[in-house]
Amino acid sequence: MPNKSTTILPVSQAARWRLPALSAVTLAVTLSLGACASGPQKTQASAAAPAVAAAPAAAPAAAPQVAQQGMRNVVVLATGGTIAGAGASAMNSATYSAAKVPVDKLLAGLPELSKVAQVRGEQVFQIASESFTNDILLVLAKRVSALVKQPDVDGVVITHGTDTLAETAYFLSLTVHTNKPIVVVGSMRPGTALSADGALNLVNAVSVAASKDAEGKGVVVTMNDEIQTARDVNKDVNIKTNAFQSQWGPLGMVVEGKNYWFRAPIKRHTMQSEFNIDTISSLPAVEVVYSYGNVPRTAIDAFVGTGAKAIVHAGTGNGSVADRIVPALQEARSKGVQVIRSARVPYGFVLRNAEQPDDKYDWVVAHDLRPEKARLLAALALTKTNDPKEIQRIFWEY
Repeated sequence: MPNKSTTILPVSQAARWRLPALSAVTLAVTLSLGACASGPQKTQASAAAPAVAAAPAAAPAAAPQVAQQGMRNVVVLATGGTIAGAGASAMNSATYSAAKVPVDKLLAGLPELSKVAQVRGEQVFQIASESFTNDILLVLAKRVSALVKQPDVDGVVITHGTDTLAETAYFLSLTVHTNKPIVVVGSMRPGTALSADGALNLVNAVSVAASKDAEGKGVVVTMNDEIQTARDVNKDVNIKTNAFQSQWGPLGMVVEGKNYWFRAPIKRHTMQSEFNIDTISSLPAVEVVYSYGNVPRTAIDAFVGTGAKAIVHAGTGNGSVADRIVPALQEARSKGVQVIRSARVPYGFVLRNAEQPDDKYDWVVAHDLRPEKARLLAALALTKTNDPKEIQRIFWEY
């Protein structure tokens, strides 16, 4: 979403909160008045880098809001984003400051959650999602992995900015070994806006995370009443609330707190994944090069020169590569850099040996993964192997 400022909260300040019985309307009015009093909105993201520390150690659950006996336990990990944003007035749905509302206030405005699950929250980060880094992903994934190992945690919800939400969800699906539901959720409008979507999105997310029927389905994203698998979903629209789409369709829907499932994910994820966040401490450098008419080889040469281990080429059409770019990618491969041929086209998939002789060049194709998700899978693949045939096998299976 445009015009977002970033507030940064170090991981070491993570906290757990009780849920006081405030109404969503009261919270929205309070936030709106506070935002108005604070003066003009900032429009540039903070240039400061968020502090990254070791994931907080697991601790006993804070006492949840009074809930019905036998309810399942859900932890909400807050990372910031629009769902924690505030605008100067109720008319500001696209101009606002992201990552302003801490998790205690976010949850306090939803007393309805006490009818869904026993919920507690942790503020892991407080940033706009375009500022996420590999290190932040690792810290978040390790915290999720630690939580799902606890017997008093039945599901985890991650509140997240929408810009890179799909990337984070996919990374979690590839690296966290659990059958427990993990749900990533955001909003396209801040909570202070008319027709804000965050409150219902979050209630739906907790509902899915608390559901036994969501177990074993991998990491999912709940937005706009839909349940999407982390692998397939992408942010295809800005401004509108139906921003998250999958070319293969949603897994199901959430209607009035009930899940309706229509399909299941087939690709490997979570418990079936060969990647485990508990054994990963860093990710190799994988960069994306975007293709367009008149594109030069400058970016490829620069990334190879700075130590990239793989380059994802976001080609036109069926992952096409311009004639003047082919030699640059061949040279990169001769230096040991993996080349993954993807497409900037949002739908369809890249066919191996169609636009380019991938077998001859020793290249990999990204199949139906978009470049930004192909980057993550390539980085994880490189923690296991540098054999392009094995990397291609990984792209087929995940």
